[in-house]
Amino acid sequence: MNTDRYCLYNPSMTTKDPLATSGLPPLKREDVPKEGQPDEPQFLILVVDDAADNVAMISLALQQQGYRVVTAANGEDAVTVAEQTQPNLILMDINLPELDGLGATRRILENETLRSVPVVVVTAFGTEGFQRAAYDAGASGYLTKPIDLDRMNILIARLLSPEGSGSLVK
Repeated sequence: MNTDRYCLYNPSMTTKDPLATSGLPPLKREDVPKEGQPDEPQFLILVVDDAADNVAMISLALQQQGYRVVTAANGEDAVTVAEQTQPNLILMDINLPELDGLGATRRILENETLRSVPVVVVTAFGTEGFQRAAYDAGASGYLTKPIDLDRMNILIARLLSPEGSGSLVK
């Protein structure tokens, strides 16, 4: 009896970076930045959503714009990941398990080192009441699902620009 097919360890499998968010193949030699080009994107964005499809779509769109991305699937993890990675911007769903997005936003913004990080709420809830609650929790922007990626990119660029205030709320 051949026991190879019952073995759980597969030496041909490669280990992945736990912060990696996509199944993209590894870089090829021609993909490595040439001298004079930046080694890595400038900004790190935390994407928080419990729906894997949303995380994948948003993460890939951000990576295509040159951003680095880390993710979290619930509010508690969002707080932990934010504290550990110090992102430049956070995209936060409202309807999350363990701790909702508004509670996570409040806890993140209570942290002295994260206080100035813009949080953009990305949710299916488009009512004025939810928008008001998001801004009351400290959100800097609000996007409704399905996400208009062009609008998302413009909003992020404005919030991260050196002359931007970090918030669209006056």
